[in-house]
Amino acid sequence: MNHWIIAPVILPALLAPILSYVMRHDIVLARWASMAGTIALAMIAIGLSLLAADGGTHVYYLGDWPAPFGIVLVLDQLSAVMILLTSVLALIVLWHAIATGWDNRGRHFHALFQFQLMGVCGAFLTGDAFNLFVFFEVLLIASYGLMIHGGGKVRLKAGLQYVVMNLAGSTLFLFALGTLYAATGTLNLADLAVKVRELPLEEAALLRVAAVLLLIVFAIKAALFPVQFWLPGTYANAPAPVAALFAIMTKVGAYAIIRFYTLVFGPDVVATEGLIGSWLVPGAIVTVAVGAFGVLAAKRMMPLLSFAVVGSMGTLMLAVAAFTPEAIATALYYLVHSTFAAAALFLLADLAGSQRQDDRLVQQAPMVQNGLFAALFFAAAIGMAGMPPLSGFLGKLLVMDAVRDMDWMAAAWAAILIGSLITIVGFARAGSVVFWKATAQIPSEDTPNEWVPPETQEGTRASVVQVIPVATALTMLAVLAALAGPLATYFDGAAQQLFDVDHYVDAVLGASGETLK
Repeated sequence: MNHWIIAPVILPALLAPILSYVMRHDIVLARWASMAGTIALAMIAIGLSLLAADGGTHVYYLGDWPAPFGIVLVLDQLSAVMILLTSVLALIVLWHAIATGWDNRGRHFHALFQFQLMGVCGAFLTGDAFNLFVFFEVLLIASYGLMIHGGGKVRLKAGLQYVVMNLAGSTLFLFALGTLYAATGTLNLADLAVKVRELPLEEAALLRVAAVLLLIVFAIKAALFPVQFWLPGTYANAPAPVAALFAIMTKVGAYAIIRFYTLVFGPDVVATEGLIGSWLVPGAIVTVAVGAFGVLAAKRMMPLLSFAVVGSMGTLMLAVAAFTPEAIATALYYLVHSTFAAAALFLLADLAGSQRQDDRLVQQAPMVQNGLFAALFFAAAIGMAGMPPLSGFLGKLLVMDAVRDMDWMAAAWAAILIGSLITIVGFARAGSVVFWKATAQIPSEDTPNEWVPPETQEGTRASVVQVIPVATALTMLAVLAALAGPLATYFDGAAQQLFDVDHYVDAVLGASGETLK
């Protein structure tokens, strides 16, 4: 066994309690340790990506117990991509939190941050449905602590709504797992893939119930209509670097849908054939509309960005809902793009908000670095809205191409095109109010007929170190566009591997696995 497979889970799990109990009174030491651990996680993720690039499925048996009786972690191209994405995003966000001092505005930020990474990486690597539930709960606990970091009544209220919604999802998850176990007698994903396909159609009622319940659970995590309402309030009131990290949280739900409904309830499973798409496609179309109109109607910057995340998830899930290798490859490309685009916008909103002292979309005095922030906002906005030349444009074109054979093709194309137009209008309105109109001269209190130049106004100038995380996230969008060809090839390989159920089963169950052919 390759013991590096468990490293993305073990490393943050060991580092978090050390940060919490040993370094909690020394912020400098905690920062160095947390940054070192996150850099190490990124290096491990790169190594795992190279390991998975051969197209093989690598399995780690905890305690050397054979599957399906023991706990297994499974590394393939999809999980390697998600681990690498998580580690790079974590590095960007952690840099911003340290550079701006956000990590010192509350207690145990770095410990919670590492626990969050543990939960996310575990969810991407686990080969067992119950352990996916366990890692979801780790995510919930750590994300709630990060959500209320820094305190405040509004933040606490939003955090309570977030916890209640996710606890409801966790309860449904347990019901779904119980139903699935009652129908198949196992929760190991590879074993489920075998048992589900062997189950007679006349005995598959419980299986269909479990499939729908799981879809609801994962839709909650992915903020898919009609269970998306928790996200705008949560992200809008969370600390900006936490909201940027949460950009990967909705992708956990998307990942779970991709994994379960290709491996366990795949298109070749007669009992659930057509069941998931009939729910997922209209939900994704409405999610795009909700996100677009939310962007247009937002009166504050953070809610605007939160609704943009909702809209991007709708676009992503339209590609996923096709459940073909080509569509899944497209979804993976757009997934990576939307994660970095959302992170860039949230981090930039934090820098701009520290100078404006207000995130309302109203005209105020120009910021100290108004021109710089306006340029960064323009780049991030066209990336999120799907305008050229950044990766969002390519991503949406690929999504539209992937759904061209879908029954809902006309509605899906209309949702993407009209939603993109409305999103562009919403971002243009926000940018013009915050940045362009802010360059107008503003009278001072003592001399109402004179004007105060930006350089004499109060405000904290963002240092180069503070701007680097935003620039890095935007650079990733440019890299995604420039390397679209090689990346598309890699994502296509990951998607093909997903649909090769026999290969996954043989790798996990070994000699005990049964062929599905």
